[in-house]
Amino acid sequence: MPDVTADTDHRKLPRRRGEALNAAIYQATMAELAEVGYARMTMESVAERAQASKASLYRRWPSRAELVMETVYRTFPDPTSMPDTGSLRGDSLMVLRQVAEQLAGPVGEALRGLLSDVLRDPVRAKEIRERARGNSVKVMAEIVRRAAVRGECDAAAGTQRRLEAGQALLRHHFLFNGAPVPDEVIVGIVDEVMLPLFTSP
Repeated sequence: MPDVTADTDHRKLPRRRGEALNAAIYQATMAELAEVGYARMTMESVAERAQASKASLYRRWPSRAELVMETVYRTFPDPTSMPDTGSLRGDSLMVLRQVAEQLAGPVGEALRGLLSDVLRDPVRAKEIRERARGNSVKVMAEIVRRAAVRGECDAAAGTQRRLEAGQALLRHHFLFNGAPVPDEVIVGIVDEVMLPLFTSP
């Protein structure tokens, strides 16, 4: 990829700022991950695809890892807008299937690359873990809240470890077995682990 800082007249690039520029960069990052993978993706290639200056990327994200981490985090489901299937089992299956679908694409490629990239950096590794765990806990907390309102479980069943369990098992399967995650694995996680945890006294 050419160095856009050398070959591009940035005065002629689209004048985007704020969220419009960020959205273009996030979109370009996902496209690069899908096309060339994390290992070959560069800040230069993202800047060129987004028609932005390399400097504008580095002002927001000091490294490739931080750009990819932020991009991936934005793809996670919003807990407040999750569809309601009408049952704890249905909601749990829906969420795990959605996560498995993400892991089978550029998001999974990004997570694998990020983990290997920051393995020697405990601070960044911790941030990745906390972001992934924090989002999954929020999603599952909303699902358990709905189930408690329907009378399917006690609201007190939504402890931190129980809320983490299902998606942690899914990510474990993905990291050690690759994608796609078979649907029978997802059903097994829900029926054998998540439902017993949330409905036990």
